[in-house]
Amino acid sequence: MADTVPLVTSTDGVEGGVGLTALLVAAARAIETHRPDSLAQDIYAEHFVRAAQASAHWPVRLDQAPGGDTSPLWGRFARYFGLRTRVLDDFLLRSVRSTGIRQVVLLGAGLDTRAFRLDWPLDCVIYEIDREGVLAFKHEVLDTLSAEPRARRVPIGTDLRADWAGALTATGFDATAPTAWLVEGLLFYLPHAAETALIDTVDRLSAPGSALAYEVKLEKDLMAYRDSPLYTSTRRQLGIDLLDLFSREPRPDSVARLTDRGWTASVHTPFDFTHRHGRGPLPEENDALAGNRWVFADTYPVSCMDPAVPPVRV
Repeated sequence: MADTVPLVTSTDGVEGGVGLTALLVAAARAIETHRPDSLAQDIYAEHFVRAAQASAHWPVRLDQAPGGDTSPLWGRFARYFGLRTRVLDDFLLRSVRSTGIRQVVLLGAGLDTRAFRLDWPLDCVIYEIDREGVLAFKHEVLDTLSAEPRARRVPIGTDLRADWAGALTATGFDATAPTAWLVEGLLFYLPHAAETALIDTVDRLSAPGSALAYEVKLEKDLMAYRDSPLYTSTRRQLGIDLLDLFSREPRPDSVARLTDRGWTASVHTPFDFTHRHGRGPLPEENDALAGNRWVFADTYPVSCMDPAVPPVRV
């Protein structure tokens, strides 16, 4: 792998910009799948990586990665994504198994394959919302593998800056029934107003008993971590400048916005779950993960949040 590659910053598909980060996460899931102490399994992930010209040379196993587990990119960062996958898998399965939720919405679904790899109740429906170009690439790869979803799957090709709520309801989504919402790896890229609009729309479409999980960064100054090993290795090895892709506007207090509307919410660091599972990233100096938070929220009367991991104060 070349030490430095040209930066790519924009495209409508998966070959650059935010779309390229979906391939980065897929490569991380592939590496996690092949670990002997795997936290999550995704047999489709490496096929996405190999199918795209931009990522065809990336590692999909740890022994293919320069430095292995000592690599900030393919070791620590990839393990972060593996842990995130496991935690959010658990959230969704807990939501449908323990509370009877039967509709799941993945906002900014990217190359998510949960509809194909998780053990869903047969009467579940999984809505996947992302841009047409991303979903087209995803479908092309999955079709070559003859992959079959394990529940009814409804892909919705639309930009989340457009009327995604209208597109969702037009496909049969029922706003009077409880919903499990997942916003994974999306809010980093949205400006303040877009995050607020998304949270307000989720709230508007959520019946009592709904659940929501999302990921957010809370650093006051993202650029303070520009020379962190995680960001520099991603920039030099893959040509992905995450800090150029992330919104640098102050983040809204979406937790307070939800609780003001009757939701119950808990906020966790990824390291909380590293300790719980016994593997995953731990804090380090100049840590680009320091501000990452995973938020779990639900509406009464049923709680989907896992009390086994104490929340952090923010």
